[in-house]
Amino acid sequence: MIDLQQLRAPAWQRVVAELSAVAPDDRTFLARLLSVVAQVAGARQGVLMAVGTGADSEDAAIAEPRILTVWPADANRAASAAGGPNAPGAIESETDAKSAARSAASTGRIEVQGFDNETAFYDGSPKGYLVAVPVPLHEAGTTAPTGQPTVVMTFLLDHRSKQALQTTIALIEVLAGYAHAHATRKVLARTRISTQALDMAARLIGSINSAPSFKGASFQLANDLQRQLGVDRVAIGWVKGLRGGKAGSSVIKVIALSDTEHIDQRLAMVKKLRGAMEECLDQEQAVVYPPPPESPPAGSSNQDADVLLAQAITHEHRELCSSDARLKAASLPLRADEEMLGVLTLETTTDGPIDISTVELLQSALDLVSPVLRVRRSDDRPLAIRAAASSLKAGSWFVGPRHTAWKLAGILLLAALITVTFVRVEYRITSPMTIQPRERHVVSAPFEAILTEVAQGIRPGAKVTAGQVLATLETTELALSRLDAEGQRAEAQTRADDLLRQGKMAESDQARSQADQARARIALLDRRIEQSVIRAPIDGTILSGDPRDRVGSSLKLGDALFEVATLNDMLVLARVDDTDIALVRSQQTGQIATKAFPARYLDFSVDQIVPLSKADEGRNAFEVRGTLAQETEWMMPGMEGIAKFNTGRRTLLDIGTRRIRDTLRLWLWW
Repeated sequence: MIDLQQLRAPAWQRVVAELSAVAPDDRTFLARLLSVVAQVAGARQGVLMAVGTGADSEDAAIAEPRILTVWPADANRAASAAGGPNAPGAIESETDAKSAARSAASTGRIEVQGFDNETAFYDGSPKGYLVAVPVPLHEAGTTAPTGQPTVVMTFLLDHRSKQALQTTIALIEVLAGYAHAHATRKVLARTRISTQALDMAARLIGSINSAPSFKGASFQLANDLQRQLGVDRVAIGWVKGLRGGKAGSSVIKVIALSDTEHIDQRLAMVKKLRGAMEECLDQEQAVVYPPPPESPPAGSSNQDADVLLAQAITHEHRELCSSDARLKAASLPLRADEEMLGVLTLETTTDGPIDISTVELLQSALDLVSPVLRVRRSDDRPLAIRAAASSLKAGSWFVGPRHTAWKLAGILLLAALITVTFVRVEYRITSPMTIQPRERHVVSAPFEAILTEVAQGIRPGAKVTAGQVLATLETTELALSRLDAEGQRAEAQTRADDLLRQGKMAESDQARSQADQARARIALLDRRIEQSVIRAPIDGTILSGDPRDRVGSSLKLGDALFEVATLNDMLVLARVDDTDIALVRSQQTGQIATKAFPARYLDFSVDQIVPLSKADEGRNAFEVRGTLAQETEWMMPGMEGIAKFNTGRRTLLDIGTRRIRDTLRLWLWW
């Protein structure tokens, strides 16, 4: 036991200085605290344990303590030789020490037990004592995080008086309180780094947002970091699509180098940078070369050591720095929402190792800048690629983040196979079609004559009624011929009568025949005169013919003047390919759509299939006539479009392979 009266002030100053010194991590601080408290308390042995705590005290009592380290160093080495500090029998009075640690972790207070019995130190005079002290690793005034194990120090003390034991316990309580100071320093360090990172990130985000594109933003970020950090070079690499790919291929591309406008990916320097970036990308953590030590040397600060950085693989970084003995490098991942976007690599030739606090500060800033870079990258990509990336991101919630594209493709393929195999739809064959009137008449010249007049308003598109006058032909010559024929008839009839009175029967019959011929000629001329007034044959609409420019000119027999058709009864004329004609039947239904009104679908039914194919644009086609179920005012003769025939419900697989199957049947037939 230490005699407090003989302690000198410098000794206590050393104790306070050692416990107040900045520790790189909790493990180093706890080992230092265990050593100092054990020496001040004059303990024979000190053990540091981690006791897992549950939701209640019962769970804490059941939890098995895990030994972290042992003091003094000789005992720690002996425990390691025995199979590790957690090996049975490696610690003196191990069962009692673990029991005391569980009790202290459960109550949160110092526990003291007699070395030889279960009574407290004031209920007898045991040969020694076990003191269990819970170490608070959280800030004073706050509660420990849920689920975090409680750290307990146990000390094996030799027999001493009640007053000396109370004094020792008081010293232990005072020294254990330095754990609050250590926790507070950690919180302050995190707060300071967070504040600096926010300030740096704000400046960097403002700078990259001023760039017009993602490439410009990357160059701006590299140049700004080079100036702010005072390093020789800053490089930024971006992951190319999905990680992985072909064996031996690079998964990252160097997109920006400080003070460098054009980057040649074939340069040896760029290849070394890419290798260092991929090394960082594979480990998904920062990599520093030369790596820092795992624990700081005596008297050094917490900036000199880091366990994770010390254990990182640095083969590619060593290769990157091999060109200059003074060159040092650090690579930091660019990540957002647990996604590795790229890597930032900096190189410097300054004296001394790379400052670990600078690496931590830069990593915190990059974690804030990386989502902005991802947005800029997404904005620069084509719309189709952005849509595909969004689909993959949404699909990752359904099938998981690994191999999302392959999983989605497999699901879609399976769904497509099920759909085409079992889903039945109406199979509709397609053919070109034309709208024609069912009744159509061509009005032509009945004989050779001169066109004298076209009725008022008679032109294409005019509606006419049956018998309406359309045009008039010249009849002067016909009228004169009729008068001449009438005179010949009268003369022949008079001569026949005179010969009959004279008894000349033969001559009378001959004259009467001449009179009949004259009458027939008169009837023909009357018919021609009647036909000279051209009339509409039916009620309908004039489709073509406008002979007004031919008035006064001669017409030949059969010259077409007008085409009149009835538009309230239209006919569908479809030209069905001979490969599909077997599926068309009488009274079959379908739909048509015209080129003039492609969004309007009209139902029709098949009336007749003309049993003779015709050549139609290099193929054989059969004419199929159909009747529309509903007439429309806008429909006009000659309209072209598409006709689709309903042939029955079939599976999509049957529909898609029908032509292939029919072709193979013809090829393989023998």
